[in-house]
Amino acid sequence: MRVLALFLGVLCCCGVLLDALQTIILPRRPTGRLRLTRIFSILTWNPLVFLTEKLTKQRTRDRIYSGYGPVSLLLLLGVWATLLVTGFACVYFALGTPFADALNQQGDFWAAMRTDLYVSGTTLFTLGLGDVIPHRHLARAVVVIESGAGLGFVAMVIGYLPVLYQAFSRREISVAMLDGRAGSPPTATELLRRHGHEGGERDLARLLEEWERWSAEILETHISYPILCYYRSQHDNQSWLSGLVAVLDACALLITTIEGPVARQAQLTFAMGRHALLDLGHVFQLEKANELLPAEPEVDRLSKETFYHLCGELGEMHMRLCGDPEAQRRLTAIRTLYEPHAQTLSNYLKMPLPLWVPEPKKNDMWKKVADLRMGAAQEALLGATEHVSDHSAAVHLHDEEHGF
Repeated sequence: MRVLALFLGVLCCCGVLLDALQTIILPRRPTGRLRLTRIFSILTWNPLVFLTEKLTKQRTRDRIYSGYGPVSLLLLLGVWATLLVTGFACVYFALGTPFADALNQQGDFWAAMRTDLYVSGTTLFTLGLGDVIPHRHLARAVVVIESGAGLGFVAMVIGYLPVLYQAFSRREISVAMLDGRAGSPPTATELLRRHGHEGGERDLARLLEEWERWSAEILETHISYPILCYYRSQHDNQSWLSGLVAVLDACALLITTIEGPVARQAQLTFAMGRHALLDLGHVFQLEKANELLPAEPEVDRLSKETFYHLCGELGEMHMRLCGDPEAQRRLTAIRTLYEPHAQTLSNYLKMPLPLWVPEPKKNDMWKKVADLRMGAAQEALLGATEHVSDHSAAVHLHDEEHGF
């Protein structure tokens, strides 16, 4: 019995320390199917999705999903602490409960376990009450080891939380800025259309360069801390996954239809964004789910009707897409490089993918501002001729030309 308790205690302590080391300290992708963090995610996320999908209101489902990230982080820390307390308690029990406890006068199994759990809890959280005294040298050594583990656990938690929320904040800044550049929710069509002005190519290339760096940061932070993938944006119609896929859609259009510096930057951004999608799928081990996807999806994001609508929206930009069969073929081919991986992540995280063409809105703030600016420009043009002073030399230029 005590040998089994020793084995379970060492297994719990080593499992927690190894899992915390891989999750928090090691700057690499966590590996292994039997990691505590992965088991915890499976036991909490899958039942949550099963129950939440039975709800009818989308807003309620989104609220539940948005709370999973922060709540699961706190629960995971609690699971680690509970397993450490239980593990060291099993070690103390294997040593024969070598403590002088005034409350443990019976000496039975449950009284000994209560004493061991109490000593383990007060030692791990460094309370040091001193009401229970170990009377063996080996027990004192284990108490010292647990005290050091408790200090390290608290230090990891203190350092872990700020790193997570700093990475989350940096991620959301670019996602929020995409609202004004690609609409809400973001779409590739709207992104290209809002950069169709004079000098828009430079702005678009700069934006794609920013998202290339953003994708690299996602690759660095979310691979090391996969729990960040569950964190959702604070604003409706926004998510890191929809923003990334919208940018990839725009890159696919640019790569297949135009030449020049913008297309070159689109290739770089596409490569980095696709890399992030693939590696995040590996973190959640979604390779089998990706293989089970049908060759032709049930809902095509770019159907024929949507494609013709896309051509109409981008007609003013003179992108040779509809009239070029090769461009269409290249677009279809490049979509197969990232859409299945994006769809797999969307199905797992319950984050919808963006459309190719935005749906019409009654209150489109961007269109209102554009109309106001167009009206102001027309008024300024008319006012240049109507509001000229009678004493201005420009009034008499016409008379001078005709000899009056």
